[in-house]
Amino acid sequence: MMQVRAAETTKMAELETHTMISDPYLPPIEKPDGLILKLIYGLLRRKFGKVFGPLKVFGARMPLAFLMFYGKVSQLDKKLVLPKETALLIRALVAQINVCLFCIDASRYAVIKESMNEAKFDALGNYRASPLFSDADRAALDYATELTRDKKMSPETFSRLARYYSERQICEIAWLVASEHIYNLTNIGLNIHSDQICDITKKK
Repeated sequence: MMQVRAAETTKMAELETHTMISDPYLPPIEKPDGLILKLIYGLLRRKFGKVFGPLKVFGARMPLAFLMFYGKVSQLDKKLVLPKETALLIRALVAQINVCLFCIDASRYAVIKESMNEAKFDALGNYRASPLFSDADRAALDYATELTRDKKMSPETFSRLARYYSERQICEIAWLVASEHIYNLTNIGLNIHSDQICDITKKK
């Protein structure tokens, strides 16, 4: 397990080097206007000891309706009939393909919080060969990979997905890929990187 964790740490370091980490393109807002934002900042500082970059750079500059929408996306995941692990594997893979460092770290935090199999998420980059993944997992992850990278879907990949998932579940998988892009591209577009949520959680 120590070797797996070391490999994951090395991978994150390589991603950070690849993306040439620098400050966000817009300066973080440390003291927001409005009571609701101040309350949210306070809650995050109390829980994590810091306010996360996406909120300080993006959320604090946008109408509250946008923050409510982001929260709604997260809440909608609780209404999925897909297993939690499958949903999180898809989000984590899309974040990795798009190289959204904040979302990669946030996915890892969710895995730890839900007490999921960390080794499986460590092996996500090798899901086609790893014995930790089922054929159903591979079908869903192939679909997510193709849709994220190519922005189109082949009949063969869709047909394989349909062998394992209901029509409702297929729609949920498409939604997970699409909605993950909202998080990823917002962060990438504003040069928002990881807040090391996992490290903060472990220290606590």
